[in-house]
Amino acid sequence: CTWISLAVLILIFDKMCGRHLGFVLLVLFPGLLHAQDEVQICQAPRLLDGYLVPEQERYYHDTQVSYGCDKGRKPLMDGWWATITCHNGTWSAVPQCIDENACSPLTIPNGKSTVNKNGWYKEEDTTRVTCDKGFEHRNRDATAKCINGKWTSVPVCERSNHTCNAPPQISHAVVVNQQYKELFAVDSEVEYQCEDEYTINGADNKKNIYCIAGYWTEGPVCSKWTVCLDFSSSNSGSSDNDTERQKTEVRNCGPIPVVPNSVYDINRMYLRYQCGSYYKRVGPERVECYDNGLWSELPYCQDAFCAVDTHSIPELKPVGVKYFRHGETFRFECVREAEWWYNNYSQFRCTERGPTFTRCKYHFNIMTYCSHVRFHLNIVSRDTVCELAAGELC
Repeated sequence: CTWISLAVLILIFDKMCGRHLGFVLLVLFPGLLHAQDEVQICQAPRLLDGYLVPEQERYYHDTQVSYGCDKGRKPLMDGWWATITCHNGTWSAVPQCIDENACSPLTIPNGKSTVNKNGWYKEEDTTRVTCDKGFEHRNRDATAKCINGKWTSVPVCERSNHTCNAPPQISHAVVVNQQYKELFAVDSEVEYQCEDEYTINGADNKKNIYCIAGYWTEGPVCSKWTVCLDFSSSNSGSSDNDTERQKTEVRNCGPIPVVPNSVYDINRMYLRYQCGSYYKRVGPERVECYDNGLWSELPYCQDAFCAVDTHSIPELKPVGVKYFRHGETFRFECVREAEWWYNNYSQFRCTERGPTFTRCKYHFNIMTYCSHVRFHLNIVSRDTVCELAAGELC
């Protein structure tokens, strides 16, 4: 009834005089017009040591304003001018002019830097960068310094060698309680759940996998059925040795067995497993299917590498975790800074029994020149035995 009466009043006043119509609307809707004005309009921002273009007392919604700074100053945003936008009564950013030798906040892909309470950094200030999970500092460089208005030695967050790709896709299963991501940090855990009418089979009935050193652990297998066998001897008078198992096509044996840290090729009559580069296969290379629904003996992939965490060895310069195959050697630099006249290192060897190190030694290199023959003197510090070898003719 209220809206009908209002329409009638507007119609009557409209016939009497056009200005009466405007008066009716203004009287009936003053709050509505005022609210719309407040939502759409931004008040002019306060800017010290700078100027706005165009400069007005109020700005309408979606209006873009540029600003510059006085001599010796610059916008907080990178560049010699900056822009802000009015959006429903709020500016997209607060305009600010800072000293031309100061630095704006640092933006790091896959990381973030410490935040200064002023929003900017004075010359000679430093900021520390923290990398996101799954990323690490390149060359262990984690700080940047503000010099003449620019950041120097800006850290880089790169993917860690221990980071895993997205979890492997498993037939008839999905990952639950976890958003999809391209990368997962070391020690991440994800849980699988089989679709309806399927149950977890094999892999010790485990449904969770973990990211370890860049690889996911063995995952579950979702199956509709389980093979049950009766090994009682009452059905036959012969022993197992008297009965030869018949081989059949691999498609008759259900889900393909999972061998951690390996890949496989499928042949019509067998599977062929190959271990990763840091592992060696133990057991048969081929896996065959028997007519009773069982697979033949499975191989497994045995560790064939050494992992050296230099952070846990105080004598060595920290360079992260290094991986070596059995039989490989490497020289690890020791913590004391090397000079031009000596090298300080520990000799490492990866064996099947584990890693071995020599103690850190100073290996001096002194060149002695004679009139006709050049000698190379190799001295190992604090050892009594030295080697003197003749070099090439001068």
